[in-house]
Amino acid sequence: MSPTRFTAACIQMRSGRDVLENRDAAVALVREAAGQGAHYAQTPEMTSLVCRDRAELFDKIGPQGTDPVLAALREVARETGVMVHIGSLAVREGDKVANRAFLIGPDGEIAATYDKIHLYDVDLPNGESWRESATYTGGETAILAETPWGGLGMTICYDVRFAALYKALAENGASFLSAPAAFTRQTGEAHWHVLHRARAIETGSFMISAAQGGLHEDGRETFGHSLIVDPWGRVLAEAGTEPGVILAEIDPALVAEVRGRIPTLKNARRFTVAAAPSLENSGRAASA
Repeated sequence: MSPTRFTAACIQMRSGRDVLENRDAAVALVREAAGQGAHYAQTPEMTSLVCRDRAELFDKIGPQGTDPVLAALREVARETGVMVHIGSLAVREGDKVANRAFLIGPDGEIAATYDKIHLYDVDLPNGESWRESATYTGGETAILAETPWGGLGMTICYDVRFAALYKALAENGASFLSAPAAFTRQTGEAHWHVLHRARAIETGSFMISAAQGGLHEDGRETFGHSLIVDPWGRVLAEAGTEPGVILAEIDPALVAEVRGRIPTLKNARRFTVAAAPSLENSGRAASA
């Protein structure tokens, strides 16, 4: 019997520096998604707080057990019966912070958590510089979560550039992959769409990614364009840059259909990489 279809929602936000305001915005948008028929609703990376200042960030966050956004979204999951996927929250872990995603069941219980593996340490051509490793501690474990519709591979933002992570999740049973994000406008304009379509096509999986969008209080500008992409690489739903909700009907049977048509996971072979011998070493050097 084929898995049942379901409606997925991406909650696009423009989180600021006030945790409780961000909490209330997330709760309202999840309720809006539920009212439109969503069975699964995903918020973006850093749902609770977008803040560059390290001291302010540490002052405003705490451990997982006391996080007000997590508590509120667990309650709204119970209230609406929707599976809520928090793209990520900043959670205190000693002198560092975990960038942690949460999957909450319709009973309000935490079904899975994932700590972002790949940290964004880059210098962009426009002068922007980011050093996530100065504040955040990277995760070490890829997470495949169970849902009523199939396996969900949980990743976050910068992870989307590392194709091997998504291949491993799909090989281990993921039908749906996620990369909730706070992509910068510059990198988003260049790569957001192509990376999502590529990860979907390579693995024959749905990609579902909620995003932060617009100009934030701390001065950063994020790309938005929350996306839901099917296993053939078709965009089923896309946001602009404003906060809101996008929805798409997800047919899990399409995963098996596409993987049958283009069986890249089945056809993949292990291989080694060797340096090619030079012409001179191989005795085929041209004479002078």
